[in-house]
Amino acid sequence: MRSLKDIYGRTFKTLRVSLLSKCNFGCTYCTLGNETIKVANANEGTGVMTFQELVQLINRLRRVLDLKTIRLTGGEPLLYGQLVDLIQELYRMGIPEIKLTTNGFLLARMAGSLKKAGLQSVNVSLDALDEDVFLLMSRRSNLHQVLAGIESAIDEGLEVKINAVIMRGINHHQLIPLLNYAFEKKIVIRFLELMGMGHLHGRSDRYLFTQQEMLEEISRQYSYCSIPRKPAATASYWQTSAGQVFGIIANESEPFCSDCNRLRLDNNGNIYGCLSSNEPVSLKQADDDRALERQLIKALDQKQQLKFSGSTLSMLHIGG
Repeated sequence: MRSLKDIYGRTFKTLRVSLLSKCNFGCTYCTLGNETIKVANANEGTGVMTFQELVQLINRLRRVLDLKTIRLTGGEPLLYGQLVDLIQELYRMGIPEIKLTTNGFLLARMAGSLKKAGLQSVNVSLDALDEDVFLLMSRRSNLHQVLAGIESAIDEGLEVKINAVIMRGINHHQLIPLLNYAFEKKIVIRFLELMGMGHLHGRSDRYLFTQQEMLEEISRQYSYCSIPRKPAATASYWQTSAGQVFGIIANESEPFCSDCNRLRLDNNGNIYGCLSSNEPVSLKQADDDRALERQLIKALDQKQQLKFSGSTLSMLHIGG
């Protein structure tokens, strides 16, 4: 099959798989707090793929696209009942990089089995180190359980990164404590500008804490220099004079659409070429490679030329 590229030379090499649309947190930037938040079976809901259907579809995409990275997301992927089995299947496929993004709440008890299955890297969402602010951001208590998950993942030898969404007036004062925590644990933290997704579509500006403002805050504590951005990377990185590294995913201030290589797959068998699109491209009827290619081209056409434009699609459904 010919290489799939758009007019800007972009293709798909990273697949983000949203395993389920349920979460045990209710983060303020993701939900309004009134969505169903519960532990769910992997196949709950109309049209959700079975485990075997999911594995077969991922394998077809791997072969057609020569995928380099698969990242498992949700909702909350640690609620997916066959997560360890899925990682084992991805490992057997020969996927070079198998990664996962989680809120970390269940990570302490699962880190070992995930590592043994073939997981290499985990991003943990952590938006505050103050208990009250953590509750305000996540609508969940037990911050210590997330921190224990980070510790367990480090102890198991997983590559660990922290993702922190920074919201003006809510948790922006947690930026330096989070940075210090990551430096203490010798892991990388990435600060995220707020994205206008779901219920925040069209009204995220009031909470936006920009990359420049983040750097100004950090400069009061640390001196740093920039690191050249890697192709298709979402984050820009900086290194302090002591050698510590931090990143910022500046979707608004410094868009990264120009060389984006990410494709998203939801648990209903739909793909999205860009978070700016609310229109799912179904793969359920793509029975052969030619039909699959046609649908992938549709998804590729969804990519924005310059900048993410926002979407009413919820992060709870597509995993960011």
